[in-house]
Amino acid sequence: MIGSIDCMHWQWKNCPTAWQGDYGNRKGQKSIILEAVAGFDTWVWHAFFRVARSQNDLNVLGQSPVFNDVLRGEAPNITYEINNTIYQTGYYLADGIYPRWTTFVKTIPHPQSHK
Repeated sequence: MIGSIDCMHWQWKNCPTAWQGDYGNRKGQKSIILEAVAGFDTWVWHAFFRVARSQNDLNVLGQSPVFNDVLRGEAPNITYEINNTIYQTGYYLADGIYPRWTTFVKTIPHPQSHK
């Protein structure tokens, strides 16, 4: 696992008047979205924010540089084995709004038990 990816919607109480049209959310509040990736050791190694007119995580993901190294072929080499199959692509834990890309492993929406 490379890390967990998610966005936090932060209400922007003192948003400058000139920017208020660009930073309104669907509830009519002024907000800014922070996209972050954190590893299993809680190290935050990616943070991206200040995307105008970004009302959800997908709009931020579309403008984020988080996958630039992958597109340039400079992604870290990560090798792991699951059920006797070797994989060499890293993955991110993500919630249900993220697209069905091979790099995202989504959470379980309807778990079978409490664990």
